[in-house]
Amino acid sequence: MPQPRLDYNDAAPEGLQALLGVNEYTQACSIDTRLKLLIELRVSQINGCAFCIDKHSQEARAQDESQQRLDCLSVWRETTFYNNREQAALAWAEVVTRLPSEEVPEGFYQKMRLEFSEKEIVDLTIIIVMMNAWNRLAISMKQGPAKRTN
Repeated sequence: MPQPRLDYNDAAPEGLQALLGVNEYTQACSIDTRLKLLIELRVSQINGCAFCIDKHSQEARAQDESQQRLDCLSVWRETTFYNNREQAALAWAEVVTRLPSEEVPEGFYQKMRLEFSEKEIVDLTIIIVMMNAWNRLAISMKQGPAKRTN
């Protein structure tokens, strides 16, 4: 594993505190914890952030998420393991994460409206935006996961 380029918390603690403030909001927002963790993990998979994939998969297992659902998350469309609400949120996470290479088609938004309130749509989008920010910070500074002994 490559060595981290720098400790971003030491280099810019005020910036990290600002990000952590938004992160606090996402912890208490209208989106339930298990769905939030699935979204964070899926966004991290898309971005290829090993640190965040490791972190959020551990957190999801601690919330009793099944290993099978975690294993198949990257191919969620090919399974029957995710309910309509989760499918809408996962599709939203993917299209928002892939901006600006893709636009957000009206159909994605309409599916979200069927499953989520306006507040939940905004909260879910903030979670996606924050996960993308954390991924970009960790990837650019080469912050990888620590090897576990278990």
